[in-house]
Amino acid sequence: MRGTVAIVGRPNVGKSTLFNRFISKKKAIVDAQDGVTRDRSYGTARWQDTSFLLIDTGGIMISPKDSIETAIRSQAELAILEADVILFMVDILTGITEFDLEISRLLKRAKKSVILVSNKTDNEMRELSSAEFYRLGFGEPSSISALNGMGTGDLMERIMPLLPDKKMKRREDYTLRLALLGMPNAGKSTIANTFLGEERHIVTDIPGTTRDAIDSSFRYHNQDILLVDTAGLRRKARVTENVEFYSNVRTQKALAESDLAIVVVDAVKGFSKQDIRIIEMVIQKGRGLILAINKWDLIEKDDKTAKTLTEEFYHQFPPLEAYPVFFISAVKKQRLFKMLDEALAVKVRMNQYIKTSELNAFFQDKFKQTPPPAIKGKLITIKYVTQVSTNPPTLILFSNEPKLISETYKRYLEKEFRNAFDMKGVPLAIWFREK
Repeated sequence: MRGTVAIVGRPNVGKSTLFNRFISKKKAIVDAQDGVTRDRSYGTARWQDTSFLLIDTGGIMISPKDSIETAIRSQAELAILEADVILFMVDILTGITEFDLEISRLLKRAKKSVILVSNKTDNEMRELSSAEFYRLGFGEPSSISALNGMGTGDLMERIMPLLPDKKMKRREDYTLRLALLGMPNAGKSTIANTFLGEERHIVTDIPGTTRDAIDSSFRYHNQDILLVDTAGLRRKARVTENVEFYSNVRTQKALAESDLAIVVVDAVKGFSKQDIRIIEMVIQKGRGLILAINKWDLIEKDDKTAKTLTEEFYHQFPPLEAYPVFFISAVKKQRLFKMLDEALAVKVRMNQYIKTSELNAFFQDKFKQTPPPAIKGKLITIKYVTQVSTNPPTLILFSNEPKLISETYKRYLEKEFRNAFDMKGVPLAIWFREK
C-alpha cells in the first residue's frame, strides 16, 4: 500500500460519494443533509496494481456554529496533516464560494500535493464551466462526476505519480482488531483518543457525535492494533434517521471484521436492556468481549461497590460471568491500558488449541464426577471430543444421546471447561453430535 490521500472540501460537495466509489464499498454515509460525515473515515482504494489509504473528512466550515462544527474542522485539518496527497473538492453547480476560498488558503499553508476536483460535471457544458476554478490557484481541475464515475479514472491517474513509495499494513497484519461498541455518548471516542494519543475522533457531550465506523491504528508494546470506534448503537425502535440506520449497519459490519469488542457502558445511566442487546450481538458473532463501565469517577462508591455491581450484572445477564469487567474513567485515563492488556490476552486465548487427548481426559473426568441425569431410562455417555477450530475455539462433543443432554448440563460443562483452560473473555462454541 502506498501513501495516504485525503478528500477535503466544504459540506455537501460529494466527498463521501467519491470516497465510496474509490474504495468500491458504501462505507461512508451519503445523505443530502449537510454535516453527515463528522470524523475522519478510512478505507483502502486500489488502482491497477497499486493501493493507498483514503480518508473522507467532514465539510469544513468558515465560522463553525457549535462544538461539533469546530471539531469537524479540526478533524479535516488533522487529515490534511496526515495525507500525502489532498483532493480539494468543489461543486461545479455552485461555483466558487467563500468556503472554497477559505479552504484554498488553508491548503496552501499546508504545503502538500493538492489536486483540485470539480464534482458534478455530468456533461461537456458543465466541464467548460470548471475553468473558473483556476482562480483557486491549484492549476487545472479534474472534472468528475462522483455519482456516475465520469472522469474518476483520469483522476486516479493524476493521483498515482504523487504517492510516495511506502508500505502500509493490511487489516489482517494486525495483532488485534478491536471494536469499541456501546450506546451513544458512553465515552467510546474518548477511549479511542487515549489509545491513539491524538484527537482523531470527535469528542463532545452531544450524543451521537460519531456517525461512521472509523478505522485507526496504533502501536502498543511492539504490537500493531487496529481500532474501530463505532457509532453509538441505539435500540432499533429509536433509530428514526436514515443516517443512524446506516451507522448501525456499518457498526455491525465493523464488529464482524474485528477479533474482539469492548462494550462501553455509561455508569451514570446504568446497565440497560440495550447494553445487554449489544453484548448478545458480540457473543452471537463469536467475538471476544470485555465490558467497560465508564465514568466510574462520577459514581459515589466504597470498596465494595464494584463487586456488588458486577454481581448485579451477572444476575441481569448470566452469560456475562464468562467475560472480564473493568470499571474505568476514559476522561481520567483510569485502567484503560490495563483493559487493553486484557484485550491482547483474550486474543491469545481465542487462538488457543487444546490437544485432543487433553480434551477427552477432561470431559471424561467431568462425566464421571457429575454425570448427566438419565432420561427415559437411557444412560448418557461421552464418546469423543475434538477441537475443530480456533478464534473462536469450537469443540465437537460426540455422545450416544446428544439430544437428551439438557441445556443446564451443557452450561455446566462450558463453565468447567472455561475455568480449566483459562477462557475468560473468549466466545465458545461447543457442538453436541451423535456417535
